[in-house]
Amino acid sequence: MTSRADHPHPTHLEALIVVDVQRAFVRGDGALPEAARLVDRTAQMIARAREAGALVVHVQNDGPAGAADEPHTAGWELHHPVEAGRGDVVIRKTHDDAFQETSLEGLLTSSGVRSLAVCGLMSEMCVQATARTAVALGHRVVLPYDAHATYDIPAEPGISAVVPAAMVSRVAAWPLSRDADVTARSADVGFTAPAAPGT
Repeated sequence: MTSRADHPHPTHLEALIVVDVQRAFVRGDGALPEAARLVDRTAQMIARAREAGALVVHVQNDGPAGAADEPHTAGWELHHPVEAGRGDVVIRKTHDDAFQETSLEGLLTSSGVRSLAVCGLMSEMCVQATARTAVALGHRVVLPYDAHATYDIPAEPGISAVVPAAMVSRVAAWPLSRDADVTARSADVGFTAPAAPGT
């Protein structure tokens, strides 16, 4: 498999998709092991995208009843403030893939977005699924390695010991590197305002 992970400084991305950075997953006892790093990197990316006039899409998962991200509970709330006046949009979802049964594809098309970065959680689930569909739809996709994260996979007798979260994230990103740009540092990702559709 040929990796595109060594492509330096991806720039001129027209949108940032921030997947499921919700309070249940980044605060308190239920937080990801690397929640502080994830929150810091995603906040920096959001700020840069807004400054450049890029589209910022906050994806918010609607978990089932009783889940940590059950709608309208404290854990369901987005961690990063949404600034609708700066072009931020919220997309709610019920599947791993943020495109499935949502308006995300139409939003990107109507906004003239051709290239985007995906960040957030969890690496092997919603981040990977969303990035895969974005690639399949013909977008240039950048996955900044330090801006997505997940949980440890618990030990399973007869199968494996605990799989550390950092290893899970690495394995999740690897197959994407064939079709997307997996870059090490989110600080190297640059944004621009999307052109008018059809131009």
